[in-house]
Amino acid sequence: MLTYDNIAKNKRESWLLIFCFLIVISLLGFVFSQVYQNPQILYFAVGFSVFSSLISYYFSDSITLALSQAKAVDRQSNPELYRIVENLCITAGLPTPKIYMINDSAPNAFATGRDPEHAVICFTTGILQKLEKAELEGVTAHELSHIGNYDIRVMTLVVVLVGTVTLLADWFLRASFFGGRRKSSNGDGNQIGAIIAIAGIVLAILSPIIATLIKLAVSRKREFLADSSGALLTRYPEGLARALEKISKDKEPLEAANKATAHLYIINPFHEDDGPSASHGSRSWFASLFNTHPPVEERIKRLREMNL
Repeated sequence: MLTYDNIAKNKRESWLLIFCFLIVISLLGFVFSQVYQNPQILYFAVGFSVFSSLISYYFSDSITLALSQAKAVDRQSNPELYRIVENLCITAGLPTPKIYMINDSAPNAFATGRDPEHAVICFTTGILQKLEKAELEGVTAHELSHIGNYDIRVMTLVVVLVGTVTLLADWFLRASFFGGRRKSSNGDGNQIGAIIAIAGIVLAILSPIIATLIKLAVSRKREFLADSSGALLTRYPEGLARALEKISKDKEPLEAANKATAHLYIINPFHEDDGPSASHGSRSWFASLFNTHPPVEERIKRLREMNL
């Protein structure tokens, strides 16, 4: 059910994203090493980015689950949920992921991890209480599609690398405003140094914005793909469509969610991107760039137009 083309594409994109972000981070480090005439700044920037990438690759699921206050679920504690996940995994040809639960009445779910063998799927208690079985199967299939398509790896890397760019840019900006820079005894050197300093400040301001836009664009694109892949997995698009309707209409915020993990959920847990305004033009095109998810009405429309 999961296309090998999408899997291969996501694996390629994982390496491409790492390469692009390393270039951005190296550029930040190089500019500010020139401003302060200290090559160690460049070494620090590159080293920090590599270290954070390794941490995110191997421990992203543990970090996300800890932030979400999720608890493990086994077959004995919730046999029906475990059976739904297991049956869909057999259909999809995937190993059964670890299953976790967030004790919160707001309905939602997400998947995380670095590959299908090290994946986690997490549900809130609210989604089990408020969805019918066919709807819950649709949500589960959507999250398993993220796992099977290797979306979880791409998004994990993007999130941590965006965070690294943002953190380094913030450090460099603070150093620029409060630390000053070394002065050159040469007038031309002062002028060139000033130009480099200005370029560095502009780069430090724009880098996290551009990186965040990349993260959100990647997230929105993969939600559409996971919707269609999940519908193919269950052969019942209406189940996922009804689930999305119910979750989007439930305006209770998910207390365990935060800005760092919001993009992982099947629907924005803060409901900032949902509702008629997202698809009927009352929001500006620029504002829509910062949405973590595509408009829920568009997702439902596409699901109901599928012919299986």
